[in-house]
Amino acid sequence: MLEKRHWLLALLGRTLLQVIPTLLGILLIMFIILHLIPGDAVDVMAGESGGASAASMALMRDQYGLNLPAWQQFIRWFVHVLQGNLGFSPRFNAPVTELIFSRLPATLGLMVAAQVVALTFGVVFGVVMALFVGKWPDRFLSLFTLLLYSLPGFWIGLMLLVLFSVELGWLPSGGNITIGAQLSFWGTLKDSVLHAILPVFSLASFFIAIYSRLTRASMLEITHQDFVRTARAKGISPLRVTVRHVLRCALIPVVTVAGLHIATMLSGAAVIETVFAWPGLGRLALDAVMARDVNVLLGILFFSSLLVLVANFLVDLIHTWLDPRIKVR
Repeated sequence: MLEKRHWLLALLGRTLLQVIPTLLGILLIMFIILHLIPGDAVDVMAGESGGASAASMALMRDQYGLNLPAWQQFIRWFVHVLQGNLGFSPRFNAPVTELIFSRLPATLGLMVAAQVVALTFGVVFGVVMALFVGKWPDRFLSLFTLLLYSLPGFWIGLMLLVLFSVELGWLPSGGNITIGAQLSFWGTLKDSVLHAILPVFSLASFFIAIYSRLTRASMLEITHQDFVRTARAKGISPLRVTVRHVLRCALIPVVTVAGLHIATMLSGAAVIETVFAWPGLGRLALDAVMARDVNVLLGILFFSSLLVLVANFLVDLIHTWLDPRIKVR
């Protein structure tokens, strides 16, 4: 038990040493790029209001700290982050932390559901293709996953929207809940699930293709290894050999790729949220870009990086569960 605790601390320390410098570098590069874009939040707000005097715009820049040099703004923002404060949003007139926490559950729910769907269908499809390699189930699923891989997620989302929402009217066309509906607990749960079906599948479609092809390739490679032939020679049932020996080892690269694709899924969620009017961080980031709201964008990037950090840490833990021989050096 003590050794396991030391191993967890070593894993956490190694992950922090790798991610913290990368996180600081990403935030700095993002800050520089945003400041190279002409205009700032005050210019956007003045344009939306139909104009403003130079004195009032200068007063607003002084109020929000936008009159300082870029390097001083970054240091000031970083010091506030260390104090647990992500700053204030001029565009939304609210603290950045409050804005992010109000949108974070919707994005996390969408990503977790899409990852679960992608892994479930991807692994099942991959197992079926590996067991029936060269036969019609393998060929059919290979063609289906190739289509999912080739078509953009937002295009699949739009086609699903036209079919199931516009033509058939079976599913809602946007949002994550029915606004103003007085529903019971189970009614609210059903309503949320119905709203989530189209965006979840649209986000998961690309990853279903990747996980299924990877599972198939890994299982076909592991099937011909010596320890699998030994297990079969001992008289172990084919189902147990497939699940306990072949599939368990084949899941290691799948879990690795799933962890690496967290950032890709997060960026894809921003597009899907726009298509389905999903009130998450993606739409908030888009509104912040249009408003030149640097604090909101940096706050979203900061939380996104933390999410990737947690995902990679969980991937390492799952690796050790799948293969106890894997240890941190």
